[in-house]
Amino acid sequence: MIYVQDKRLLLPDGRTLAYADNGNTSSLNVVLYLHGPFSVGDASRLPLILQIHKVHLVCPSLPGWGMSSPVSKSTQYASSIVSDMSFLLNHLHPERYNLKLHICAHSFGCVAAQILYGAPYISFPYGRCIAALILLDPLSPPRCHHDYWKFLSWQSYFLAGPPSRLFPFSFLTVVAKYAIGNRLQSSATAESFVRRTLITHAREGETEDIVNWKEDNGISDGDYERAVIRNAVYSVASTWQGFLELPQIYHSGWGGFCPDLLDDEHSRPPVTIITSNSGGGHTLAGMGSWLVGKYKNATLRIVEGRSNFSLLLCLDDVWREVFSKAAYA
Repeated sequence: MIYVQDKRLLLPDGRTLAYADNGNTSSLNVVLYLHGPFSVGDASRLPLILQIHKVHLVCPSLPGWGMSSPVSKSTQYASSIVSDMSFLLNHLHPERYNLKLHICAHSFGCVAAQILYGAPYISFPYGRCIAALILLDPLSPPRCHHDYWKFLSWQSYFLAGPPSRLFPFSFLTVVAKYAIGNRLQSSATAESFVRRTLITHAREGETEDIVNWKEDNGISDGDYERAVIRNAVYSVASTWQGFLELPQIYHSGWGGFCPDLLDDEHSRPPVTIITSNSGGGHTLAGMGSWLVGKYKNATLRIVEGRSNFSLLLCLDDVWREVFSKAAYA
């Protein structure tokens, strides 16, 4: 296919959903990737493992990020995510027979991913097609994880933890926006901020594996970092609404989702949680451990090393397992 970044889809309620996709558009193996904060749907790099298995990679920009419209004020976030993703998947893959949907998400995108995983099939028919859920550095639902705040970084604690519940009108995220807004106006001004907050560098000993992985995937030095910086700037170039609504979305109830309340059919697709136990990752590893204990069909992968590449290397290993099992299913 000819790659086009930032396609636009007009939703039934008049909003716009931006997305990018890559790979084999007629494939029955579909990966739906949901990004974290300060990012957008970017499918410009199709990982080698997905190329080998002729996967269709679909990367939407979540509401309020990039060129995707925010959620309507009269609509709950969970309802909007389910409706938006249903419409997108029906647009790209209207025939659901034998379709295998693999949902993968990072950080805050794991909120939307878990909502889709547990959504009623009458609202999200593609839920019956889910073959796997893969969560990288996930967040747990505060509605049923009452000690969630103990596992947040100090930045997330103030933006989405108990303090965010004490101040009305998204006060803390508004303050944060004014503090960092000027830094995200261009790639040049954003570089130091992004490298400090969104990119974690490899530890000594990880470098050889990362070099080999880059070579296998055709990634030159600096390509990944430049893409992260570019996407961070683009994510807030049109609107900051996605960032401003982070605390409300996190505490929105997730449509009633709790992993331990899922029925057997919803719990059938395996859940893989990838997180780190070093550096600042111990907090998210705590959330990952809690989630694994609540899902009926989950495994936890603890990554030794806190770099972005360590997570990507582990994710490639998970993809190999997922698609090798699918080949013999």
